[in-house]
Amino acid sequence: MKMQGGSAPADARDPHAYSDGYQLGVGQYALGSARHLHMADEHTFAAVLVDRLEWAHANGANAANWEAQAWFGGTYNRLVIKTEGEAAGGKVHDARTELLWGHAIAPYWDTQLGWRNDVGSGRPARNWLAFGVQGLVPYWFEVDATAYVGDSGRTALRLSAEYELLITQRLILQPRIEANLYGRNDPETGTGSGLSSGAVGLRLRYEINRQFAPYIGVERYQTFGNTSDMVRAAGGRSGETRFVAGVRLWF
Repeated sequence: MKMQGGSAPADARDPHAYSDGYQLGVGQYALGSARHLHMADEHTFAAVLVDRLEWAHANGANAANWEAQAWFGGTYNRLVIKTEGEAAGGKVHDARTELLWGHAIAPYWDTQLGWRNDVGSGRPARNWLAFGVQGLVPYWFEVDATAYVGDSGRTALRLSAEYELLITQRLILQPRIEANLYGRNDPETGTGSGLSSGAVGLRLRYEINRQFAPYIGVERYQTFGNTSDMVRAAGGRSGETRFVAGVRLWF
């Protein structure tokens, strides 16, 4: 019986070389023309999440609200687009759009750097440089904190947090809180310095599937300080309780 050993056949593959590669010399290898295997963090992904697309009723008036974000990229770097606003009577009263570059800095945490644009019916547009963080804190609270710098020395800070409480695998209760702060008064847009506005809401949704989930809820919106004074001076209400019904979509 012939013992194992001797020289390998001339066309044998080196077990330490990459697929389709070849050996240049001792400890040196080159890849072939095609690479078929990729690491998980080399793939490109895309997603769209419409977190709120809802009808809201308060003080005898109706409005449509939305909040959504989309991203495209890999594990570490992504292009992120965020939008949020309110429309009523055929007009967009307040809308915020952000174009951001997101970079992962830790598990479940991204930094975001980019541009924000604010528009609304009867009010001048405002543009900001944005820098923030988005991620999960212990106990799975989703947190979004972004600071803004605008022209003429304007500054702003936006904070939001939400949590998903699973009553069943399909029925989910989502509390949410949001606060907006500004560094100086801006009478043209009706925003005052300090804590300007905030909202606390509770939404109950039913996930028919992960991509489609109708919900109902209630939310309290309140203005504060100088912003509240400007709203009342213009004949508006400083705060209101809204009843909402909508749908959450994910693509």
